[in-house]
Amino acid sequence: MAGRLITIEGIDGAGKSTLAAALEASLARAGTPVVLLREPGGVALSERLRTVVKDPELRVDPAAEALIYAAARAQLVAERLRPLLDEGRWVLLDRFVDSSLAYQGAGRGLGVDTVRAVNALATGGLAPDRTLLLRLDAVTGRARQGVRGEEADRLEREGDDFFATIAAAYDGLAAAEPERFRVLDATAGPDAVLAAALDALADLRT
Repeated sequence: MAGRLITIEGIDGAGKSTLAAALEASLARAGTPVVLLREPGGVALSERLRTVVKDPELRVDPAAEALIYAAARAQLVAERLRPLLDEGRWVLLDRFVDSSLAYQGAGRGLGVDTVRAVNALATGGLAPDRTLLLRLDAVTGRARQGVRGEEADRLEREGDDFFATIAAAYDGLAAAEPERFRVLDATAGPDAVLAAALDALADLRT
């Protein structure tokens, strides 16, 4: 079986981590060799950079923020993603380049094309076989964050306008690449979202 890179995207509170865990379990039960990773993170250097970039006590310039995410991504690609894909594994990745395009390109105002160019270097051109976009409005996403009982990180402390901009950017990215993106209704229950995600991956398993 060919290796596949499946990315899961959406604003904070959309349920990406919940879907990723359920999808990993479902694919594994079906006999698919699958590994679940997150961004930023997945390897030691990237996990350290995750701690830095999410620290609410730090002031991080938007350009520096984009470069930190790209650096973490570059290490993950080199150390885990390419080797796993070369082995024929499926990799489920909680966020990838599209997050930077939406959050730093649109949300921080750096420009999608500028951030895309930075990440072309970071990934060496590696692109997902399929991207699952959990679509959710910013207000609902914020409400979900509030009930998780966790301290908000540096990005999660941004306002509603920031997340509305990101949600709109994600919609634009999905519209531009309909062959790669599958848009899922994140307001549905977890079982329904999982079923929709499995349907969205069915053609990759043949």
